[in-house]
Amino acid sequence: MSPRAPDPALRLVLASASPRRLDLLSQLGLEPDAVRPPEIDETPRPRELPRDYVRRMALEKAEASDARPGEVVLAADTTVTMGRRILGKPRDAEEARRFLEALSGRRHRVITAIAARRGDEIRVRDVLTQVRMKRLSPPEIAGYLATGDWQGKAGGYGIQGPAGAFIPWISGSHPAVMGLPLAETAALLTTMGYVVWR
Repeated sequence: MSPRAPDPALRLVLASASPRRLDLLSQLGLEPDAVRPPEIDETPRPRELPRDYVRRMALEKAEASDARPGEVVLAADTTVTMGRRILGKPRDAEEARRFLEALSGRRHRVITAIAARRGDEIRVRDVLTQVRMKRLSPPEIAGYLATGDWQGKAGGYGIQGPAGAFIPWISGSHPAVMGLPLAETAALLTTMGYVVWR
C-alpha cells in the first residue's frame, strides 16, 4: 500500500491506557488528542504463535477502537516469549515469580506490534527484540515482586523500572521492549498521512 498524502489536520488517538506509551509518544513530541483504550479479549488461541498473537492483538485493538473521521488511531501490544511460550501479564505475584524464574539467566524475545487505523484502513507492523536477563537470586525476585512493578507487565517485568537492573543486554529496540518502538511508530503514522514532525 502506498503512503497517504500528509494531512496536518489529522488528530491522533491512542488506543491504549498504558502510561508508558504516552511517555514514549512524548519523546516524539506527540500528545494524543484523545486516549480511548478498547476492551478486547487478550487470551491467546490454542497453538497460536507469539508473533501471530501480538499482531492479532494490535489489529483487534485497532478494529475495536472508535475511529472517527479526521482521526488516526494508534494501537499496540507487547508480549514476552520463550520459544513458542507466550508470557503475558501475570495474574498474581505467584505467576510473576514463575515468569521471572523461567527468564532468569536466559535470553528471551519481546515482540511489540503496532497498528494504525484511519477509516477502514489498518496497517500493522511488528518489532522483535532479543533480551537477556541475568541470573536472579531468590532475594532479588522477592525484592522485585515487593515493588509491585510487575503488575500489568508482559513477562512480569518492566525494563524501564527496577527490573532494568536485571537486563545486561538487549539486541533490538529498547523503546519496543517498553511498549512502543519509536522509529517504526513514526514511520507507520507517516504512511497513514499523520504529520509527525510539525
